[in-house]
Amino acid sequence: MAVTDEAIEKIKGMIVAGDLRPGDRLPREADLAERLGLSRNSLREAVRALSLIRVLDVRQGDGTYVTSLAPGLLLDALSFVVDFHRDDTVLEFFEVRRILEPAASALAARRMTDADIASLRAIHAALGDAPTIDELVSNDLEFHRRIAAGAGNGVLCSLIDSLSGPTTRARIWRGLTQEGAVDKTREQHGAIIDAIAAREPELARSWATVHVAGVEDWLRRAL
Repeated sequence: MAVTDEAIEKIKGMIVAGDLRPGDRLPREADLAERLGLSRNSLREAVRALSLIRVLDVRQGDGTYVTSLAPGLLLDALSFVVDFHRDDTVLEFFEVRRILEPAASALAARRMTDADIASLRAIHAALGDAPTIDELVSNDLEFHRRIAAGAGNGVLCSLIDSLSGPTTRARIWRGLTQEGAVDKTREQHGAIIDAIAAREPELARSWATVHVAGVEDWLRRAL
């Protein structure tokens, strides 16, 4: 593993230094191994590891390429790691959401287009008076995903999307057990939209904090 780690660091160094740029094809395996002073086997293991975290793209019969290195692509690996959370750590994910989602809402109030705000209102209106738990959770996920995208920050959007998985189960629990959860969700979502539409960043931040903290508080008492 130490040899493979060294190989990973050397390939990373080439990318960071700009010797390999997004979309570039890596040199032939034998040539690259000689250039980096590595065995072909350790180089092969390093390429396999870097492809798993979306830094490299191995195309059979064509070669190995550096990916776009876009935040959404690289942070996709975070979603995989996050899926291994334990139930007793879900509150920690909520604490992070309580930091990130209000910030995204504030940015969305500054940057979200009128068309995107109209689309957000349509998502909000699509939630019927008596939705199933699956419909409620799906609508909630899409609602927050649109706001994160509207913040205009790819890294922030990817982080929020990655953290949505662990909290989905808590949303389901809340929908099953807390009376008035649907009405409360609809009300708070509406308030967030109104603040974004009014271009009031701090009001949007406040309502988003109330929304996320409400679920977090309920879960803290339920566990």
